Amino acid sequence: MRILVVGGGTGGTIVANNLARRLVAGTSSGKVKITMLSASDRHMYQPGLLYVAFGQMMPDELYRDQASLLEPNVDFHVDPVEKFDLDRNSVTTKSGKVHEYDILVIATGSRMMPHMVPGMVEGAEFFYTEESAVKMFKRLREFRGGRVGITVNVPHKCPIAPVELTFSLHDYFKARGIRDKVKIKYHYPINRIHSIENVAKWAQPEFDRMGVEYETLFNVKEIDPQKKIVRSEEGTEYEYDLLIAIPEHHGMEVIERHKFGVAGWIPTDRHQLTMAGHDNVFVLGDTTNLPVSKTGSAAHFQAEVVADNIASIVKIGAPVREYDGKVYCFIEAGHDRATYAMFNYQNPPDLRPANKSMHWFKMSYNQMYWTSVRGLL
Repeated sequence: MRILVVGGGTGGTIVANNLARRLVAGTSSGKVKITMLSASDRHMYQPGLLYVAFGQMMPDELYRDQASLLEPNVDFHVDPVEKFDLDRNSVTTKSGKVHEYDILVIATGSRMMPHMVPGMVEGAEFFYTEESAVKMFKRLREFRGGRVGITVNVPHKCPIAPVELTFSLHDYFKARGIRDKVKIKYHYPINRIHSIENVAKWAQPEFDRMGVEYETLFNVKEIDPQKKIVRSEEGTEYEYDLLIAIPEHHGMEVIERHKFGVAGWIPTDRHQLTMAGHDNVFVLGDTTNLPVSKTGSAAHFQAEVVADNIASIVKIGAPVREYDGKVYCFIEAGHDRATYAMFNYQNPPDLRPANKSMHWFKMSYNQMYWTSVRGLL
């Protein structure tokens, strides 16, 4: 049985490690082979990018050597896939090598697309890559006061990020003693300040407490970097001195190029996590089109289901589990308070007041992640 995992992020790494431990007898005998193909030899802790943007972490703290995170019976190659041939059960990599499989796992993630909005690349700051997070930090350090705009485009990775960003900006300027010189305005594309209703209900009074203004039904149309104006599709505009944008995200380029799904989101069975029309192809993490948050926790819970099902297919010829849409998101509510949102397909989140203990739990998880991604938590 040849199992091929494409993508070395959170989901792909947990799947590979869980399978490697469950199928150790098969890999030892040569009856099972687990191969991982990744675009990088380094694994990034992506939630840390927001900390980098505020000078709370250094970029080198975000990385570990990918090979060091994998079980020894995973055959790991830094050789990204350039071509999928799902009808022939094979992929071709950048080096030209062809890998055949019996079961394929696609966990390729997503990417920000700031160029989708005219002027966004030139006129706004972001934190979804190491380069953009460092640039944003330097820009914040130089900022002495004025109008700060936050804009949100959808869909995007980590739905909680705009809310956490807002809290972080408030505390950052407060710590520097210039909060009274800064006007923060938050813009969101639907008629409340977050897509998840209970998150919006929790966050709105917090924004009021911090003195953060907000405008809903603000879908970004264009940004004028020279005049420093962001305009909406609804006909309103905001003049800014500093603009921080949450860009629209797409699936990875190779997925979009193959037209597996609109904007690179692969149509995925919401319970079995298989690709529509291909029962031997599993999809997880950001690249699915599932109606759940594109977060590391969603990828983690999906990876556990996928690994259990692939292992049981190898052993008894049938899957044993279904994914229920489970997501667990920490929400930083300032420099020493946090809460969380836990939900699934059937149950919306019920947020509790932010507190210090949850903040320290989140801080601890930043370190526990490396154990988690090995599939040990």
